[in-house]
Amino acid sequence: MFTRYPLVTIVIAQLLGTSLWFSVNGVGLALQDAVGLSEGDLGLLTIAVQAGFITGTLLIATTGLADRVRASHLFAASAVLGALINAVFIGVAESVSLAAVARFLVGLCLAGIYPLGMKLVVSWTPTHAGAALGWLVGMLTLGIASPHLLRGLTLHLPWQWPLLLASALALFAAFMIFKLGVGPHLPAKASGGRPWAGLAAFRQQRFRAASLGYFGHCWELYALWALVPFLVARELERLTAAPGLQPWVSFAVIALGLPGCVWAGRWSRRVGSARVAFVALTISGTLCLVYPLLAGTSPWLLLALLGVWGISVIADSAQFSALASAAAPPERLGSALAMMNAIGFGLTIPSIALVTALWATQGPWVIWWLLPGPIFGLIAMKELMQHNLSLKSH
Repeated sequence: MFTRYPLVTIVIAQLLGTSLWFSVNGVGLALQDAVGLSEGDLGLLTIAVQAGFITGTLLIATTGLADRVRASHLFAASAVLGALINAVFIGVAESVSLAAVARFLVGLCLAGIYPLGMKLVVSWTPTHAGAALGWLVGMLTLGIASPHLLRGLTLHLPWQWPLLLASALALFAAFMIFKLGVGPHLPAKASGGRPWAGLAAFRQQRFRAASLGYFGHCWELYALWALVPFLVARELERLTAAPGLQPWVSFAVIALGLPGCVWAGRWSRRVGSARVAFVALTISGTLCLVYPLLAGTSPWLLLALLGVWGISVIADSAQFSALASAAAPPERLGSALAMMNAIGFGLTIPSIALVTALWATQGPWVIWWLLPGPIFGLIAMKELMQHNLSLKSH
């Protein structure tokens, strides 16, 4: 059943598996009331997930696990372990240090879900990687938004319920991918296991340019997602709207990234991934610049801008991955993508730390700390755009 529609299976499993990523952020406001966490504590827990993800991607890249172990098996095992550890968080939430350790371990497991999901997509649908990866990253976005939805659906239930539901979804994701297996278009295993093999891909000029653009994108993306509940709560308060709307609106803002990714994937088939990524990064970078300047204007305008931002901020991600996948050595694709992810997510830690620590004193003005990411990414994309234009001229 699952092998009949492999791309559908992979993207749905990605949605279910990545519900673990921001599962705590979805109940963040409830945790502040129940166990006394501060905005800084929530930022620490978000950073712990990112740190675990980085460690995990470095581990599978440097050991060669991403290419030596069947991607479907590694994905399934990671989803099962992540689901169990996410449930354990409930018992240790009152201790910030133990909670951070639990979130770190969840991030470690997510390293076996996201990069391996990309490899599975390429192994099943190699001819239209940009469009297929658009669906994958779109489902990643929806998965990251899903904890806010789960909280909205269980608003009158204890905060533990959304976490348990996220764990149940991840377990089903493991089952789906285990039954699917690896596609026929990539070798199931790479010969040898030389440490740091993924770094060799950076010798390729186009892989390096795609990665540098991706790094600038990463600086902005996850810090914005961490800020969304605070930004939404601010505007709802100015509208004197019911606080119970906050998880629903937060979910909508982040989930809008799904149609953004799908649209970007379809457009990439006509104009190329480089151009799509450049336009999306330009839009999100412009919003980084203007949003704080408009902070005192209509809350409705700011909520609308958050919706546009939710669409554009993630639309370029799959296109960077498609560009990198096309330039990386096929036998080291898993390691190369894992290494790129590790470095990119490493940059999310200082950006998340900055905006969550400074939110209480700077409010929406913290967004300007995100602006260097899009600027750097657009500069790095110069080589990719030139290559894209040279292909069009021929």
